[in-house]
Amino acid sequence: MKFVMIVPDGMADWSVKQLNNRTPLQVARTPNMDRVAAEGVVGQVLTTPVGLPNGSAVANLSLLGYDPHEAYTGRGPLEAAALGIDLAPGEIAFRCNLVTIDEHDRLRDYSAGEIPSRESAILINAIRKKTAEEVANVTFYPGISFRSLMVYRGTSRMEPVTTPPHDIMGQPFEKHLPEGAGASILKKLMLGTRRMLEQHEVNTVRVDLGENPANMIWLWGGGTAPRLEPFAKRFSKKGAVIAAVDLIRGTAVYLELDRIDVEGATGSTDTNYAGKGQAAIDALDDYDFVFVHIEAPDTAAHAGNVEEKVRAIEKIDREIVGPVHDALKERGDYRLIVVPDHATPIETRTHVGEPVPFALCGANVESIREMPFTEAAGNESGLKFDIGYELMPYFLRA
Repeated sequence: MKFVMIVPDGMADWSVKQLNNRTPLQVARTPNMDRVAAEGVVGQVLTTPVGLPNGSAVANLSLLGYDPHEAYTGRGPLEAAALGIDLAPGEIAFRCNLVTIDEHDRLRDYSAGEIPSRESAILINAIRKKTAEEVANVTFYPGISFRSLMVYRGTSRMEPVTTPPHDIMGQPFEKHLPEGAGASILKKLMLGTRRMLEQHEVNTVRVDLGENPANMIWLWGGGTAPRLEPFAKRFSKKGAVIAAVDLIRGTAVYLELDRIDVEGATGSTDTNYAGKGQAAIDALDDYDFVFVHIEAPDTAAHAGNVEEKVRAIEKIDREIVGPVHDALKERGDYRLIVVPDHATPIETRTHVGEPVPFALCGANVESIREMPFTEAAGNESGLKFDIGYELMPYFLRA
């Protein structure tokens, strides 16, 4: 039996006026997702429990079958694992975004125009050199595009309340600076590097080219290393993860799931969709369970770009869901599930904590009622999981 979970990040949405009060998923041409729904069942799952962040870290732990109340310690340590950073007890990793602040001190862009990794690395390494001389027990690490990392290894109490930058676009940033224990250290880093970034050659060139400068860092999502049971031990399945973003790749490290790299996978809307689909098909030779994560719909929703979100959904359907489903059918017994990790409505441009739909087909899955794969269909379904981490054992059941 082969099992594949395809996760279009942030695909679920609300009705959009621009789309005649339909969601991007309703508008998108998704014959392959609809085929999964028609041959199996449509359901609904709540992946982000009340009291925890409505983000991908919590949601994907739920989808992978782990109670986030026990497993989630912060986003930073998961991304640290992807970069090969082993956190010692007490060390705290923070996600570090390169962001754009406008002339009115508003956070204009949480991704600094999705700054290329090469440029991002130059800036983060400059920050690393500067802070090594001025702030003890802090180290910066470049990641992919605007997503980098900071690790605090000091002894001061570090339990700040932080805000994801994608939640405050267009707002004055000073209202959302860290608060609580350790916040003064984070604010010193965030504000202290701003002038240097504004004057850096990388940013002067970006401004000349009409691109958003990476003129400030934003620290958030801090946490210590979690202790997680390996996926194979918990579910008796040998698994692999196909993802471009460090959050998912780092989660795979902690769960001891193999990571499969795909050339051209970017963690954005220009990712190599077909390459991810083919990598999933190839992985079926060696693995029982394959987890395919695609960031593109979430990226488009954060940008408020409804047309790009629809295009991303259609590419996932055409270049990943369809080919993977066909390959599974040729192999015999299988199960396939398509499920967004959370909703990212175009209207809010950020994550919301509400149930999302899923479509599941394959061996021993009886089709109950033929319907397209949409948020409305999930809401109408009688198959609901109010506890998100219970979906995985249901999916893998014999």
